[in-house]
Amino acid sequence: MRVFDEFRRSQRERAYMLGWVGSERSLGEVELEMDELGELARTAGAEVVGSEVQKRPQVDPGLFFGRGKVAELRELRQSLDFGLLITNDDLSPRQQHNLERELDVSIVDRSALILDIFAQHARSREGRIQVEVAQLQHLIPRLEVSTRLSRLGGGIGTRGPGEQKLETDRRRIRQRLRSLRKELTQLQEERGLHRAGRRRVPFRTACLVGYTNAGKSTLLNALTSGGARSENQLFATLDPTTRALRLPTGQPCLLVDTVGFIQKLPRELVAAFHATLEELDSADLMIHVLDASRPGAEARLQAVQATLDQLGLADRPLMLAINKVDLLSPLARRRLAAFGREPYLEVVLVSATTGEGLDQLRRAVDGALGRELTPLRATIRYDNLEVLRRWRRWGVVEEEEFTDEGVRVSGRVPESMAQELRREAGPALRDGAAE
Repeated sequence: MRVFDEFRRSQRERAYMLGWVGSERSLGEVELEMDELGELARTAGAEVVGSEVQKRPQVDPGLFFGRGKVAELRELRQSLDFGLLITNDDLSPRQQHNLERELDVSIVDRSALILDIFAQHARSREGRIQVEVAQLQHLIPRLEVSTRLSRLGGGIGTRGPGEQKLETDRRRIRQRLRSLRKELTQLQEERGLHRAGRRRVPFRTACLVGYTNAGKSTLLNALTSGGARSENQLFATLDPTTRALRLPTGQPCLLVDTVGFIQKLPRELVAAFHATLEELDSADLMIHVLDASRPGAEARLQAVQATLDQLGLADRPLMLAINKVDLLSPLARRRLAAFGREPYLEVVLVSATTGEGLDQLRRAVDGALGRELTPLRATIRYDNLEVLRRWRRWGVVEEEEFTDEGVRVSGRVPESMAQELRREAGPALRDGAAE
C-alpha cells in the first residue's frame, strides 16, 4: 500500500507521463489516452510537468520502455524535478521494480492511478471495501517481487528474514482480504434484499451508464431534481444513486446513476465493483450517456460497450443520450443527428445543463419501458376500484369506460402486476389481450 499512501499524501506531486505506441495502434489513439491520463493525474492531485509517447515495435521485457528512453528520463528528472512517473500502460511487477531502481522515482501505472482515484472518492462503506480489495489484489504480486529482490542472495543457505517477511506480509494481506470479502458479501446480501423489495413493487428501472464525466449525475438531477452529487471531474460518482422519475404516460420509473467507465479499466476494479454494477443486471433499460463535446467519442463508445460485454450485459435494451449538445456547432449537431442507431433503441440529443431534449428523452424512455408492459383488458367492479387505482399508478391506462357492470379498462401493466391482479381480483378482473 506504500505507493497509494505516499501518492495520496502528496498534495501536488510533480509527475511526468509516458506512453507507448506499437505497430498495432495509431499514434492518435494513444495521444487521446494520454490526454485522459493527464485528467486522471490531475484528479488524483498531481501536477503534470511533461508528457511523451515512445514509438517502439515491442516493449522491453525488463523495463517496458527502451533503455535509451530510460536514460533520457534520468536526465529529464534532474531538469524537470519530478518524483513520480505515470505510465499509460500497466506494468508487470518486475518492470515496475526495475524502472524504480533505474530512475529512483515512484512509478504508478494507469491501473494504480485509477485505483488511487477510487480510493479518494469512495464514500460508502461498500465502496471503500471494494476499493481496498482491488488495491490489495493489485499490490500482492508487487509485494512479492519487491521482497524477493531485497534478499542478499538466492538458493540454499540464504532463506532468512526476507523470506519470513514475505510470508508474514502474504498472510496479513490474505487475512485482510478474507475479512473484507466476508463483509462485502454481507453488504451484497443486504443490497440484494433491497433489490428484491423493489421488485415486489412493480417499478420499472432505467440505469444511466457511460464514460466517466459524461454528465450522468447532472442528467439524473435534471430529469428528477434528485440532488445527486455532480462535479466536473473523473469518477465523482462511485456508489449507485436511485431517484424516482415520472414518465409522460404517468407510469413511475426508478432512474439509477452508476459508476462511470473508462478505457483500460483495471480488472481488479471490475471484479471488486461487480456487486455495485449488479444494479445494471436488474435494469429494464440502460441509457448510455455520451459526452458529445469531447474528441474521441467513438473510442469512448467502444470502451463502454466492451465493459458491458465483460459484465454480460450487452444484450440488454439500450438507448443513447448524446449529452452536452449545447457546446456543439451547428455542423457537429447535424453529424450527430445522423448517428447510427445500432444497437440502440433510440438516439436522443440532450443537454442536462440547458434542458434541451429532456422531454424527448422522457418520451423515449417511456416508450422503451412500455414495450416491456403486458397488454391487458378488464372490467373492474365498482366495489373493487382499488385494482383500478393500482393500475393507474403502476401501469398505463389507454382506454377507460364506465358501464353498468363496472369500469372497462384497456392498457398495459408490468407482467408481475398482471399476474398479481389476476390472482387477487379473481372474478373482479376479466383479462384479455388489448387490441
